[in-house]
Amino acid sequence: MNKQLDRIRRGVNEIISEDELKKKLARGKPLRIKLGVDPTAPDIHLGHTVLLNKLRVFQELGHQVVFLVGDFTARIGDPSGRSETRTMMGEDEIAKNAKTYQDQVFKILDRSKTEVVFNSHWLYPLGIEGLLKLAGKYTVSQMLERDDFHKRFDSENPISIVEFLYPLLQGYDSVAVNADVELGGNDQKFNLLVGRELQRDAGQEPQVVMTLPLLEGTDGVRKMSKSYDNYIALNDSPKDMFGKIMSIPDAVMFKYFELLTDRDIGEVKKLHPRQAKAELAEEVTARYHGAGAAGTAREEFDSFFSRKQINTDTIPVFELPDEPVAFSAAITKANLAASRKEAKRLIEQGAFEINGQKITDDKVFTLEKEQIWRVGKRKIKRIIPQKHRK
Repeated sequence: MNKQLDRIRRGVNEIISEDELKKKLARGKPLRIKLGVDPTAPDIHLGHTVLLNKLRVFQELGHQVVFLVGDFTARIGDPSGRSETRTMMGEDEIAKNAKTYQDQVFKILDRSKTEVVFNSHWLYPLGIEGLLKLAGKYTVSQMLERDDFHKRFDSENPISIVEFLYPLLQGYDSVAVNADVELGGNDQKFNLLVGRELQRDAGQEPQVVMTLPLLEGTDGVRKMSKSYDNYIALNDSPKDMFGKIMSIPDAVMFKYFELLTDRDIGEVKKLHPRQAKAELAEEVTARYHGAGAAGTAREEFDSFFSRKQINTDTIPVFELPDEPVAFSAAITKANLAASRKEAKRLIEQGAFEINGQKITDDKVFTLEKEQIWRVGKRKIKRIIPQKHRK
């Protein structure tokens, strides 16, 4: 029991409640561990793998994973952490993304211990009568207790009635699959707790809620997201994956170790930051591309930084629109700085280089050809004009 709990607790923010989890584990029967993912984009990135890695731990401990594809709820879009209403997605795009999700998750999960389900199978048959009964379970005031809804209401940003339904639909998913445990990011806590209440109302034993931290992206500030262009995709090439991990700020490196690897953090902290980050990049890249490809990516990266031999294939790419823009704004868009204020400071300090030449004037320019941009010692990107994309 204690060994199981030690592995389960690693990197976890909150368990509601741990006593309930202990009782479930003590029965000695495989638990049903649920993770729901809406296929709103084609790529799974390292931020998603924080949850997938925890599912893999449960599988290794003998439990059954229920990987729930939210092909119905993706039409609405999860409002968690959103300051505005999402645009509803079409069925064709959702179906295409759902297929790529399944292709990618089995790079981590054991297929033989994974039950893949689609929530359209029970949410479509729910019908208008069932939906109305579900909507009657919660009040508007209860929904406004949710932090992001509360902020939008106070700032007079619109909240659609459909968005109020989302937590109820996600909670009903837990009833449909009879989940024992549900995983989610910190921003999912409200939705996960709704699942507990709906299960209790349906006569089921409430699921244990387990929240994990959101992984910051390559900028080290905002959560990893395709919307912020700070993500590292599982489908990135070994060179791009290695290079992007090497570009993360030192301040978030140990969080990456904790959430993406099984390494002992105390031992990692004894290493020089440059060596530690290289080992992180190689280990994560090897997990998804193999040790050989990861080793090659590290050699080529070291070749560039240690011997100044540029092999542009190893450098992450950013496409900049071919329109007038200030260097500070472009640096921020490329996620080489967390904010325009920081970008201006770095330019003034001489920390910004283009093709090896320092740029100290934050002037407006139009990118006409490919360039190598470096900010500080470690952040580097290949900047390509968007009009030249092949």
